[in-house]
Amino acid sequence: MKIVTVIARVLLGLIFFIFGSNAFLHFLPMPPLPQGLAGDFMRVFFASGYVYAIGAMQIVGGLLLFIGRFVPLGLTILAAIIFNILVFHVRMAPEGVAPAVVVTALEVFLLWRYRAAFAGLVRA
Repeated sequence: MKIVTVIARVLLGLIFFIFGSNAFLHFLPMPPLPQGLAGDFMRVFFASGYVYAIGAMQIVGGLLLFIGRFVPLGLTILAAIIFNILVFHVRMAPEGVAPAVVVTALEVFLLWRYRAAFAGLVRA
């Protein structure tokens, strides 16, 4: 199980490091923005510069997972981002829900494996 944990941690770390870096370096092509509410949301996200704050947090969280130091902190940083990704795809852009579910599953698995670090949060 330890090998699966390392693979999940490195994979999730790489995903967020790469996509977070893309917010600044633009090395992955951007597909056209969707129509409707999802497109409006994305236009505001880019126009306000909020994408840079989220990109920075993705880089930090992804690096912490990838290098294996302060993994619970990295999981905490990425949890809010992953929640927003999942809700965005479920509510506004269901065509991209599959990758969101995979990333959510990786996060939940890692939260479970590192649950001892979070025990103080749920202890009565």
